[in-house]
Amino acid sequence: MKHSFCHLILLPISRAALTAVTVSLIMMLLVPKTISAHGFAGSRFFPATLSTDDPFVADEFSLPTVSSIVTPDDGGTRDTEVSSDIALRITPKWDIEFGETFIMLNPSQGKAVNGFSTLSIGSKYEFFENDGHEAVVSLGLDVDVGGTGSKEVGADTFTTWTPGLFFGKGLGDLPQELSLLRPIAVTGLIGIAIPSSARTDGSPNPAVLQWGFAVEYSLIYLQEQVRDIGLRAPFDRLIPLVEVSLSDPLNRGQSGLITGTVNPGIIWSGKYFQVGAEAVIPINSRTGNEIGFIAQLHFYLDDLFPHSIGRPLFGGSK
Repeated sequence: MKHSFCHLILLPISRAALTAVTVSLIMMLLVPKTISAHGFAGSRFFPATLSTDDPFVADEFSLPTVSSIVTPDDGGTRDTEVSSDIALRITPKWDIEFGETFIMLNPSQGKAVNGFSTLSIGSKYEFFENDGHEAVVSLGLDVDVGGTGSKEVGADTFTTWTPGLFFGKGLGDLPQELSLLRPIAVTGLIGIAIPSSARTDGSPNPAVLQWGFAVEYSLIYLQEQVRDIGLRAPFDRLIPLVEVSLSDPLNRGQSGLITGTVNPGIIWSGKYFQVGAEAVIPINSRTGNEIGFIAQLHFYLDDLFPHSIGRPLFGGSK
């Protein structure tokens, strides 16, 4: 998940949200550290990635996701974003997702502006899972609804449709002589963002190939499935990873103007939530010239509230 939910839950963070965080922390300390059904394929737990979307259908909630990077716009603009998103299962293999982002732009020259981006509505269907080979594949559709954001921060007035394919594969099926590679997993996505309008105010709106992947090394998997090397809390719950997120315009005179980032970081995952942080390294000057960051607090609603909002609307309790 990488979008957000609604204008009312972003800034400032409400007292209710802070209470939820506190309660989750207490529950983490009081309950055994066994991860439940969220993001599993066989014995492999896949965390929710920060910069690219993972393939899993789950009940989950991110609040907040904070990122900041200097873009080349207007001679250098600090782009800071605070977002939240929620995904809820309709059936065990099909969900619906909502997201919103509050954007703060501070150019080196000119006036700072802020406002909301376009509302994002999405859905994902997990059509393949092989527990023995720790593999999962999903199809998804994301819709950025035009006209729902602020023009001051460049929110689009047109709607963009992005169908995508998502996958995850763990290496737990490697032979014994390669056992130290078993904690490695890869998730990825590929999609095409298709704008509903070819031009806006004379500027082209190209279709954009969006793709990315994450490579993870799970110390959780190492400890529980390969070899107990004696790690203690909090290090036994860490998942170092590197994410790559790329956008490549395909037409309307923009072909080849690729932008993207490489994001090394780390995730800590408990029973009810995870926290993660990554550096955001631009791949070229079109993306930016300085290293930024992204950080996220992410809740597993299916584990926090298994008998209410953390269960599918149809077809089962988990």
